[in-house]
Amino acid sequence: MVLLLILSVLLLKEDVRGSAQSSERRVVAHMPGDIIIGALFSVHHQPTVDKVHERKCGAVREQYGIQRVEAMLHTLERINSDPTLLPNITLGCEIRDSCWHSAVALEQSIEFIRDSLISSEEEEGLVRCVDGSSSSFRSKKPIVGVIGPGSSSVAIQVQNLLQLFNIPQIAYSATSMDLSDKTLFKYFMRVVPSDAQQARAMVDIVKRYNWTYVSAVHTEGNYGESGMEAFKDMSAKEGICIAHSYKIYSNAGEQSFDKLLKKLRSHLPKARVVACFCEGMTVRGLLMAMRRLGLAGEFLLLGSDGWADRYDVTDGYQREAVGGITIKLQSPDVKWFDDYYLKLRPETNLRNPWFQEFWQHRFQCRLEGFAQENSKYNKTCNSYLTLLAYRK
Repeated sequence: MVLLLILSVLLLKEDVRGSAQSSERRVVAHMPGDIIIGALFSVHHQPTVDKVHERKCGAVREQYGIQRVEAMLHTLERINSDPTLLPNITLGCEIRDSCWHSAVALEQSIEFIRDSLISSEEEEGLVRCVDGSSSSFRSKKPIVGVIGPGSSSVAIQVQNLLQLFNIPQIAYSATSMDLSDKTLFKYFMRVVPSDAQQARAMVDIVKRYNWTYVSAVHTEGNYGESGMEAFKDMSAKEGICIAHSYKIYSNAGEQSFDKLLKKLRSHLPKARVVACFCEGMTVRGLLMAMRRLGLAGEFLLLGSDGWADRYDVTDGYQREAVGGITIKLQSPDVKWFDDYYLKLRPETNLRNPWFQEFWQHRFQCRLEGFAQENSKYNKTCNSYLTLLAYRK
């Protein structure tokens, strides 16, 4: 079984070489150390429906992508600089982009596994080292575990692969109840509670406001489906009626979201409340559809933690989101990270291979003379731009 998988891995490698987009995905943020920790972060949005077959990722993400890359790099720096924590041992990392998409995350997981299978002479992808230099060399130290990915659906598929090689996985936001089954996911751990508790909280909110007739929407995939199933089961026991339950992909097109909103509108005015066990981009798709159809103020969204307080979900569509209620896991502010992150600049932050791309996307300008200069932006980035000035 393992030999067949190894053979498949090597064959997949040849397929990866043939794709320019796959070459981009092989960019790695690497920090050397005695112990190497792997990480899968959604540095870019998932592919749109028309690009899924190409596995072509979307725009760069700040909150779910760049910030998490920087959080890991800076946290390891702090640990390594404290002689009382791990004396004479340094932690390193290898961070890859999952694009919030199963196929991409599996490709990247295979790259993690290949480190312990291929010879030192094998060709490697681009590596951005902590000193800012680029190198084709990479230590062959196998990773001791993988942090991420964020999505429950993606985390399940990654775990199915990693556990064949006894590689532990620790998730930071995969909340699906299915992942609690240790007989199926022996090497999986997480630092967040399962969706059962969220579903209970959402039902309690519905009861608190005496809403007895609601519509329901969930994101297609394990996170939305298992969470909504729990919500419906608990609602039935509490005498709460669900007008109709709908599902939709986060990367569905405008027509699909418009069609869904029209279905929800058919249940007005009785089912004004819409319980949404949705990923953030699903909610954003709903808000955008409300704008297109002129339905702002017609619905009250009750959302799970996939939405929470994320500005990238509501940015530009605050009027449509007004009145919504969301759940958020307890997440206190980390001042030392804010102080570090808000001072980052593209000319000094060279160890993050995605930072220049992010900077240009964030400020809609071109970093003239930089390695990743993007000619699609007409305006040149000036030296006075800072993340602190544009903090949201």
